Amino acid sequence: MRSPSINVSRLPTIAPRGVPAGPRISDHGVNVVRTPTVIRTPTPPVVRTPNLTARMAVVPTLPYAHYQPNLYPACAAAERGADGECLDGADVTDGGTSGAGTRKGRTSGHRRNATKTAGNLRTIPGELVAEIDGALTEAQADALARRHGLARVSSQGFPLLDATIGLFRITDRRPLDGVSRELATEASVRSVQPNFRYLLQEQQGALNEGDPAQYALAKLRLPEAHTLAHGVEVRIAVIDSAIDGAHPELAGSIAEQFDALGSKEGPHVHGTGIAGAIVSHARLMGGAPKAQILAIRAFGISSGSAQSSSFVLLKALDYAATHKAQIVNMSFAGPKDTLIERAIAALAGRSIVLVAAAGNAGAKSPPLYPAANPNVIAVSATNAQDELLAASNRGFYVCVAAPGTDIFLPAPAGKYQMTSGTSFAAAYVSALAALMLERHPNAKPEEVRAILMRTARDLGSPGRDDMFGAGEADAYAAVQAATAAPSQPVAAVSAKPDGENAGETREMLVSRPDDPPLAAATSEQPGSGEAHKPASQ
Repeated sequence: MRSPSINVSRLPTIAPRGVPAGPRISDHGVNVVRTPTVIRTPTPPVVRTPNLTARMAVVPTLPYAHYQPNLYPACAAAERGADGECLDGADVTDGGTSGAGTRKGRTSGHRRNATKTAGNLRTIPGELVAEIDGALTEAQADALARRHGLARVSSQGFPLLDATIGLFRITDRRPLDGVSRELATEASVRSVQPNFRYLLQEQQGALNEGDPAQYALAKLRLPEAHTLAHGVEVRIAVIDSAIDGAHPELAGSIAEQFDALGSKEGPHVHGTGIAGAIVSHARLMGGAPKAQILAIRAFGISSGSAQSSSFVLLKALDYAATHKAQIVNMSFAGPKDTLIERAIAALAGRSIVLVAAAGNAGAKSPPLYPAANPNVIAVSATNAQDELLAASNRGFYVCVAAPGTDIFLPAPAGKYQMTSGTSFAAAYVSALAALMLERHPNAKPEEVRAILMRTARDLGSPGRDDMFGAGEADAYAAVQAATAAPSQPVAAVSAKPDGENAGETREMLVSRPDDPPLAAATSEQPGSGEAHKPASQ
């Protein structure tokens, strides 16, 4: 039988849905995949073109371009609430942005067609968090739990909220919403909500020895700023994974440590890198090398990524408030969470500067929190060419941008790493805030925000935009301005435009009808992704 003629054509790069784009393939070696085009003869054998999968796509060879899965699904407009968030129960197939479906560039294809709900991805399964009467004894709290088929995991008072919060686990397979409604009928229960899941906003890099060039220093004009301030004695709470305080870059910079998880996991690359961006002072240089770090461990390794929850983050934020933090760095992201919003509002009420990563979920992501809270300075990430990191979130809530692509930072065990993500851009802005507070110790959070935005170097379309906010932060200009008369706050910079409904999201929160309203809080989120140049607007 005569074999068919085959024309070979080159396929374009194929990236799975929901995975941030990798480095430009023109810059690196690639494996080219060829798919045969069948030209039929009168009696040809059947030649089938295989189904394309992420495994067959062109893969960059950079060893550090490993992308951490983002567990927060994108969703269609019909599946979003009035504020743009994905509604509970919206289905996301394995071809979407679930961590299991996209990790290391793999998709499930036709082998796994089961859907996952947004609620399962955004919350800790079978757990709920409730505000309960502080007068209850532990025995009474346990009895309350048993009446509703629950086990009390923990409960404690939180001075930051002036409330007692309990963490409960469902002991059978009943749905969370029904159990929450039943628990809320108790006179001793003020409110009930899911225990939301939070993720660090990095894309992991390889560990490397060496002293690489730090382009971020020049971009931020840090050498010039360091002629004026170094962040002396400013206390920055880093709520993150465990930090290697023994690293030479961090020696003498860890003022206090607190483990909100109480586990025995060792230092982690993310927390160590975040601290390094702020206070490195050996072979590398951090943004505020003489600041003091409150190392608060709130993220532990689970399913291959560092995760935390509402209850653990409450403990971390409460510790930061009671141990005199002046700045809180939050390089993590998750859904809107009523309890965390209350804590953010309480911290802002104490004049603590709050900085968060805008998020690494990309252009189509709905707002992520705590960055989207207007009390928070939300930071997007740029690269050495002043382009936006492809994975960086966009939105009305972005205040400023900072370098966050291919950043060289310390890693555990005396090593170094190259990593990317809005996490590290946020850390640089926290460091800039420390320099400003050294020069102007009484500056209010709104003044710090206004100065950062007023002195930023404009990028993209003229004026503020949703990609870069006011532009890339300028440390030297900001520190100079911090000694001037208090600036006027930038009105409603992070407020939603009039066209967006500010109505509550459909996160499951059950409150007793006769309760007073909860404190209103609507405050502000690593390998390198392919950068995107700003589009004209």
